[in-house]
Amino acid sequence: MSARLTGTAGTPPPELAEAAPDALLIIGEDGAITYLNAAAEALFGYRKEWLLGRHYGALLPGRFHGHDEGIRKGFATDPRPRQLGAGLELAGMRRDGTEFPIEVNLAPLPATAGPGTVASIRDVSERKRSDTALRQALSLLTATLESTADGILVVTAEGKIAGSNERFAAMWGIPADLLESQDDDKVMGFVLDQLTDPDAFVAKVRELYATPCAESLDLLYFRDGRTFERYSRPQRVADAIVGRVWSFRDITDRVRAQGQASQALAELARQAEELKLLAFRDPLTGLPNRALFRDRLEQALALHDRAKVHVLLLDLDDFKEINDVLGHQAGDEMLIEAGRRLLCCVGPADTVARLGGDEFVILLTSTTDPAAIASRLVAALNLPFTLHGRELRPSISLGLTSAGADLHAPDLMRRADIAMYAAKAAGKNRYLHFHPDMMTALLARNDLETGLRTAVERGEITVHYQPVVSTALTKATHVEALVRWERPDGITAPGAFIPTAESSGLITGIGQEVLTRTCTQLRPWLDEDPEHCAAVNVSAVQLREPGYSRTVLQTLDAAGIRAKQLILEVTESVFLDPAPHVSTQLALLRRHGIRIAIDDFGTGYSSLGRLQDLPVDILKIDRSFVSAITDRHENLPILASMTAMAHHLGLHITAEGVETEAQAQHLLRLGCDTLQGYLFSPPVPLTDLPTARHHATHQIQALHTTRPAEPWPG
Repeated sequence: MSARLTGTAGTPPPELAEAAPDALLIIGEDGAITYLNAAAEALFGYRKEWLLGRHYGALLPGRFHGHDEGIRKGFATDPRPRQLGAGLELAGMRRDGTEFPIEVNLAPLPATAGPGTVASIRDVSERKRSDTALRQALSLLTATLESTADGILVVTAEGKIAGSNERFAAMWGIPADLLESQDDDKVMGFVLDQLTDPDAFVAKVRELYATPCAESLDLLYFRDGRTFERYSRPQRVADAIVGRVWSFRDITDRVRAQGQASQALAELARQAEELKLLAFRDPLTGLPNRALFRDRLEQALALHDRAKVHVLLLDLDDFKEINDVLGHQAGDEMLIEAGRRLLCCVGPADTVARLGGDEFVILLTSTTDPAAIASRLVAALNLPFTLHGRELRPSISLGLTSAGADLHAPDLMRRADIAMYAAKAAGKNRYLHFHPDMMTALLARNDLETGLRTAVERGEITVHYQPVVSTALTKATHVEALVRWERPDGITAPGAFIPTAESSGLITGIGQEVLTRTCTQLRPWLDEDPEHCAAVNVSAVQLREPGYSRTVLQTLDAAGIRAKQLILEVTESVFLDPAPHVSTQLALLRRHGIRIAIDDFGTGYSSLGRLQDLPVDILKIDRSFVSAITDRHENLPILASMTAMAHHLGLHITAEGVETEAQAQHLLRLGCDTLQGYLFSPPVPLTDLPTARHHATHQIQALHTTRPAEPWPG
């Protein structure tokens, strides 16, 4: 091929060299130019006659003189055939003195032509100005692709192969003997056999030869998976088109990278869609989440008749017990079922969303009777539901509010929330429509909680004491400690702040303050007689604290109080608490000698039959049973059965709320061990406790001697 490219010494170059699109120079061993083609004249602006015999350095700026001279001389003096050298990035200088970037490839002359070098020079100005971003992308595909020379094929106007470079043969895998045979049909057949669509290849060739001036850029796909970029332009000699130059570039790696990029983009799009779904859907129930509900509520307020826009906020009553007793999987199943039932109660234009936990919210946009739907929702959730082999009847507390002319989305959510908590406070398993009074009540609760948070620090938590008399010893032997909150504006009764203290968790600190004060203030009296003891009320919230029992024992030890002189009063509901350490702590305290009393017995969940299984020592009959006793001495079988069963189980019985002599006499006949109530003494401050104990002792003694009782002197 090199021989065909250069010709023989002293003879004009062949047609291929003269028609080549790149500038071609033959440089002698001494660096003198012995031949240049028309493309070289056009590229540098010199006439051929002026350049012949001159040193090739005349075509380069001064800084490039001698650049890569060793490479050129090596090609010139070593006639052995070699692969074309990698392109040299240099600068050329035109006749007018302007510089421009060039790419130079060197090849030695054949041995028959004598020492010398063939230089192929290409103006790469246009390539240098090509889009930088595209160039960077291509470089990422493979640096080799950028630096690899194209396969070149020159075909005459008659369709005969005029010449090609070695890269062309290597790219297509054409054997050297096939090219040298000059059998164009066989070469074409060899090429077509490799393509997936040979007919398209031939059609494009015919199309271009039908329009000789046209240029073309297309892709060729190979059976083995490769992809070539094919570029074609007319071959001109002066103004005449004498053939066509075909340039082939292997872009397989780039195409594959583009395919991978497309797949990556498709995967990103899929993931983005999934993320979008996750961003607006609750993953457990599939319902809209808070963000999507907020968006739909905003749209409803902007686009719908506000008279038909309503928000219903609800949560499942006592849902925590489901999680605690049956496990979180069961809780999840209940939430899914709750979501399904809610959807069945609303229309297709309405929205049911899960806000989180067991809290759901519903947007109604097409009804003027939201109360009917709220009632239907409460009923639907209350239907039996079998969960892990247990039949449950879920219930909800639901708050309802309707959109007004000047209400925004946050206002509606807040009102619905307030109404929901009002429904919960009213007994659960119901709905309530928002009323402005609920806001007043909420503000009062918030004010109450805010005050409670600093009540202990400010010394506002105090203790009043109520004597408890022994019917056998006929004197006051017990004292119950009752918490009071002395605010600047007056004393707040326990019933007004204890529920808030429990729901906020503040009861733990308040309860500890009561226990500490009781032990400290009553120690002198407790030391007088081992029969004296103090009773302190304990909340289930306190018992859920794992270290509660240890704290109680430490408090007794610090105050020097014997454990048997302390009674802890709990309500019946404590024994239904699913937390295992609640009963464990009570049992531990009993082992240390502290007695446990069930307060307000008969109003909660315990039955007489369950008493034998409970870790208790004292049963306190609720005042509601005592108040039923009048001076007519009615037959009260429940009260009689209660005292008889308790005594049979070895329990001590205290009747609270005793206010009349008739009640006291009846309770004495039933065999109650201790009595407590206003007949003996109301709760009093510590300073009045001696007087209260004396009066209580006098009253119980009077009952035993049938002396008339005296009124409380306070």
